[in-house]
Amino acid sequence: MRAQQKTAIAGAVIVASAVLTASAAGAAPPGPGTRWSGVWAASMIAAAPPPFGQGPANWSVDGFADQSVRQVVRVSRGGSGVRIRLSNVYGTTPLRLAGASIGVAGDGAAVRPETIHALTFDRSRSTVVPPGGEAASDAVRMRVAPLQRLSVTLYFARPTGPATFHLRSFATSYRAVGDHRRDEGAAAFAETTTSWYYLTGVDVAGATDRGGGGAVVAFGDSITDGAVSTTDADHRYPDELADRLVAAGRPIGVLNAGIATNQVLGTFPGGGASALDRFRRDALEQPGVRCVILLEGINDIAISTLTTGEPVSAAALVDGYRALIDAAHRRGIRVVGATLMPTKGAAIPAYYTEHGEAVRTAVNEWIRGGGGFDAVVDLDRVFADPADPDRMRAEFDSGDGVHPNDAGMRAIAGAIAASPGFIRAATGPRPQAASSSGR
Repeated sequence: MRAQQKTAIAGAVIVASAVLTASAAGAAPPGPGTRWSGVWAASMIAAAPPPFGQGPANWSVDGFADQSVRQVVRVSRGGSGVRIRLSNVYGTTPLRLAGASIGVAGDGAAVRPETIHALTFDRSRSTVVPPGGEAASDAVRMRVAPLQRLSVTLYFARPTGPATFHLRSFATSYRAVGDHRRDEGAAAFAETTTSWYYLTGVDVAGATDRGGGGAVVAFGDSITDGAVSTTDADHRYPDELADRLVAAGRPIGVLNAGIATNQVLGTFPGGGASALDRFRRDALEQPGVRCVILLEGINDIAISTLTTGEPVSAAALVDGYRALIDAAHRRGIRVVGATLMPTKGAAIPAYYTEHGEAVRTAVNEWIRGGGGFDAVVDLDRVFADPADPDRMRAEFDSGDGVHPNDAGMRAIAGAIAASPGFIRAATGPRPQAASSSGR
């Protein structure tokens, strides 16, 4: 299948980790002027089996009927009020949610005693999310700590049909027959998978820390998504970045907008919409976003090589980057660019060819010196093997020559957190929006 290419934008440590229970029960919207900040996110794709049959089975194709889905997420900063966001963006029929709850996660599918709160939507326990739409819950007055794990349970009484979801979560989700929103125990949740369903965001209001507020979106492909970090360990690079920011006294919402197999310009089964198509929804419209970290492009080179015999051109990728930067600048959002990491010796040969390496080199030269990004993090140099710079350092390599291991994820986060340009972009005053970036 030929990957479609586009060149114009289509849509645009551990501190305080002890359990903090709710300060009051029930829905308690802070008021019309509430300022929300995203503290967790997942980018959605259409229902699909794993590409090439790889990975564990997921529940997206069949959807849910008289079933409860419990999903555990870790937030990147704290607050005194919390809400969730649900997505039916790829649904073809209305999504009927019979009810939902949120609590402080315990072990596995368990929830800490006396922390469960019912979620409401426009003061109703149930809601209907239209096809192509999203919905935010009412606020729950609940004190949440930075880096705390929350458990969100969704109950679907009627058949949902194919589910909008996030394929590779590197976290365990749980399913039970019947309505188990109020269960503190894990006994009913016998089925597991490593995907997220419908849950696309968690936001907080009333920050409980002295951070600068706002959020940064880590936008990219499988490397940002977390492949192949340890499941249930929160070792994806955005998680590691959140750890470092909290430890440094700079808690910021860090939102993961990575999708495995995603591309800047093209699409591929199971890889979601191209960056150009999803950038507005997954990055620019996140609550409180001030800055986007862009690490993407290696799949464009490899998948184009695989499907057409030739890699995408460096000029086409640069045009794509410029379109994303311009879209962000029009909204007053800064963009930090990360260079593409070495891939020599990749398990999939399309990820390293002579022509593809020339494209990667040219793209990285533009990122470093082209003046398009507000700041640059040079991951190519961080990850280059000193003895063979086109190859990833052995201590960071998961074994496939493309994806970092847990140590590599920490190295990405460390390079970003140490960059003065990133700190200025993520914590400084939000720049004035412009009609164009002027770049």
